[in-house]
Amino acid sequence: MAKVKGIYIRIKGKRLFNVNISGFVLFALLLMYLLFMALPLIYLITTAFKPIDELYVFPPRFFPKNPTFGNFSDLFSLLDNTVIPFSRYIYNSIFYSVVMVLVTVIISVMCAYGMVKIRPKGSKIMSTVLIVALSISGPAAQIPRFLIVQGLGLLNTYWSLILPQFASAFNVFLVCQFLQGMPDAYLEAARIDGANEWQILWKIVFPYSRPAWATVVVFQFIATWNDYTGPFLYISDQSKQTMPLAISTIGGMGAAALTTAGAMAAATLIMTLPCIVIFSFMQSKVLSTMSHSGIKS
Repeated sequence: MAKVKGIYIRIKGKRLFNVNISGFVLFALLLMYLLFMALPLIYLITTAFKPIDELYVFPPRFFPKNPTFGNFSDLFSLLDNTVIPFSRYIYNSIFYSVVMVLVTVIISVMCAYGMVKIRPKGSKIMSTVLIVALSISGPAAQIPRFLIVQGLGLLNTYWSLILPQFASAFNVFLVCQFLQGMPDAYLEAARIDGANEWQILWKIVFPYSRPAWATVVVFQFIATWNDYTGPFLYISDQSKQTMPLAISTIGGMGAAALTTAGAMAAATLIMTLPCIVIFSFMQSKVLSTMSHSGIKS
């Protein structure tokens, strides 16, 4: 009988499983790499709970000795002293992010389905335009985008944030790459059964492309939730501004830098947590999309 090289784990004399040495070493190295990559995130979380006297201590402490929630109360007290309450900024950010995610997912899947499976006349030209759009950087399009929004009379409205962003070339390209692997036999069988294109889209394409549009949800939510440039350029009414703009003004609100340092740490954590939660729930879908669409992260 062949012997398996490794270490046997025994509990009360019973051999439970075998640990391969090379596999154990690889796992240990990967675990160390994971902890190293997670250090900035851990430091971000611990800093939000540090009292003021520990924020400026040298050398810096990784974990607080006396954790406190005072930074969060300072944050809300600073922002609640303004004309617009902090809850309004939270509502604006949630509303902006949710609407952008819903609209972007629907538009991306519809465009990808039409280009990849229906293939109307001019689809090759549209694919070329899509590739060209991917090569244009965001800052290069800011001036013409602003002029278009201004010409349409949409400045200082929610539409000025939604319309320029809902058709993302990257999101459409991502879903297109995923739908390339969808068998046409599914669609032909549905057409033979009498289903029209809208029924095929909602009942077949959307369920099949769930990993792709779940990835779009992650990317679009993070981009929208952290968007500072859009609200800064298009929104002048404070009641319509989002959390990134509100948080950026914290530094000038307090009477001393010590007061605002803890509030900034708490604000950074509040801004980061939703993105972490969304990615944690959608992580498996993102990895599945990357492996099926041929896109390397």
